[in-house]
Amino acid sequence: MESKGQSLVRPRAAYIHIPFCRRRCFYCDFPISVIGEKAYGDTAQAIHQYVAALIREIELTPGLGLPLNTIFFGGGTPSLLSPGQVTQILTQLDKKMGIDPASEISLEVDPGTFTKSQIQGYRECGVTRLSLGVQAFQDDLLKACGRFHRVKDIQQAVGIIQEIGFENWSLDLISGLPGQTLRDWENSLTAVIKLQPTHVSAYDLVLEPTTVFGKKFHPGQTPLPDDDTTAEMYLLADQILTSAGYDHYEISNYARPGFRCQHNQVYWRNESYYGFGLGATSYVDHRRLSRPKTRATYYEWLANLPNNLTAIEPTSQLDRWLETLMLGLRLRDGVDLRQLEKEFPRAWVKQLINLTEIEPKLKIKTNRIHLTVPDGFLFSNQVLGKIWEIFDESEM
Repeated sequence: MESKGQSLVRPRAAYIHIPFCRRRCFYCDFPISVIGEKAYGDTAQAIHQYVAALIREIELTPGLGLPLNTIFFGGGTPSLLSPGQVTQILTQLDKKMGIDPASEISLEVDPGTFTKSQIQGYRECGVTRLSLGVQAFQDDLLKACGRFHRVKDIQQAVGIIQEIGFENWSLDLISGLPGQTLRDWENSLTAVIKLQPTHVSAYDLVLEPTTVFGKKFHPGQTPLPDDDTTAEMYLLADQILTSAGYDHYEISNYARPGFRCQHNQVYWRNESYYGFGLGATSYVDHRRLSRPKTRATYYEWLANLPNNLTAIEPTSQLDRWLETLMLGLRLRDGVDLRQLEKEFPRAWVKQLINLTEIEPKLKIKTNRIHLTVPDGFLFSNQVLGKIWEIFDESEM
């Protein structure tokens, strides 16, 4: 029996997956259902059926005694749901788990998929934070990505958010897109500064093999920017956003003071959370459970709850150690060495500390081990690779 890390950590976060999209973007491999350009929550039977299934899953999931303090509606395109449907889901969550009155409740929205009254409705039902999927400020790049919206839709969407008075809102960008130049990226970052979101996510394009981009392009080859250019893009984002007052608090995320995403920090700290909906993952009692990725298989899986919730074994102590480092080192604050010693063998912690003597991008400050910013963030995969070599399971 393991001597450390076995206590039940009760979740205080929940992720809700809303899979519906107008179309599939060319870089996307998320579990989604394409429902066309005119279907919305109040008119689409598929969405009504899915919301009912979500509510059933929440109802059948054992609550573990602590109210939720973060909830995240991700997708897909959650803004295809009506405020009434979001209210139904939140009501069931509150009934089953409880929702802290001061909780952060985030909802992803796409330009061109919502109205002023819709955003007002989300706010009235309890949503406190919006995440706007912009990706680029050039129409040709948006079209090349398979996005539905254009720059005029971005401006309109931001205008609605600001008019309603949502203070806490985030904006997403993607670098390394096909045909994207360093000047394009700089112009997008400049446009972000002008719009003044409280949070910015700047992701580098990942070519997943099942996507349109993954089948069509190869890393570093035209029309994709080469590795040197994508590295310049990363460093440019750090320079421009931090100069404008944003805190580069995670590899791909920046925030105004007081506006870090509370929900995503649950993941990066490897803490427990509930997951609901097709393709969603939950992490409860050291068990990581992923749901089926199509509506049909998800509905079949739902028919066998709650038995499916305990169908897998807890993760091993070594897996939890590696996950804690892989996720925690994404944060500028890094990982607390004292907390590591409470949960894992001290010999492992000592080996990790020893690595800082030969790896200049890994530092220790006030009992926390962290990557340097921005260079350590930029080369995080190489640093993590060295950690993996040290703690290869065959060597433990």
